[in-house]
Amino acid sequence: MGTIWDGPLDMPSLEGKVSAEEWQTRVDLAAAYRLVALFHWDDLVFTHITARVPGTEHYLINPYGLMFEEITASSLVKIDLAGNVLQETRFPINPAGFTIHSAVHAARHDVQCVMHTHTLNGVAVSAQKAGVLPISQQSIFVLASLGYHDYEGVALRDDEKPRLVASLGSRTFLMLRNHGLLTVGRTVADAFQAMYTFEATCAIQVRAQAGGSLADGRLTEVSGSIIATAGEQARQVSKGGLGQLIWPGLLRRLDRVDPGFRR
Repeated sequence: MGTIWDGPLDMPSLEGKVSAEEWQTRVDLAAAYRLVALFHWDDLVFTHITARVPGTEHYLINPYGLMFEEITASSLVKIDLAGNVLQETRFPINPAGFTIHSAVHAARHDVQCVMHTHTLNGVAVSAQKAGVLPISQQSIFVLASLGYHDYEGVALRDDEKPRLVASLGSRTFLMLRNHGLLTVGRTVADAFQAMYTFEATCAIQVRAQAGGSLADGRLTEVSGSIIATAGEQARQVSKGGLGQLIWPGLLRRLDRVDPGFRR
């Protein structure tokens, strides 16, 4: 893994030194890391968001040791599915952290981005036997495409990969039991939008359960017939893709806070 980087964080820009497609992916992925920090979904330097460079089997991952709000387009590290570093970089990566992501990327060629979090809300719901409950509008979109994966310890072993891939299947959302949340998307924007919905679902559930315990303990559930139509409802309101609908506004928000992610 190498030594964790503790030197200065500035580095030469890779803009113009990589393909236009790779640079755009770098900017979008750096934005996703900054947004995760902005929304307080980060877990210090742990968890990962990875993105495939279009037209290749190469992937971008965070430099290990940087806080998510420090990540820039140029600091992201390009690797292959085995975790081999494919560029000159001063930063190490966490090969163990790529176990989950490499499994999903290898199996799901329809997705560009894999996002994984350890949020308090997500872990709290992942520890509940019933998992996600159909008690909010947000939850119906998650339940329409949700898988579960039982906890097998810290994800370090290659032999867990086929079981994890089977748990996800062709779905968008995966709840890692006792661990956290995972989403995939055909773009970075889509994976982020899915995670926003997943995290909101879990936050609402935890609050509703806390409030319910002060009343009669019962919660009003959405009917299965409505959940069955959630996919079609999402398509009707997406205007060509929910990720693409929200992404420009999210980038504008980041630019107002700190446009440094674009470096």
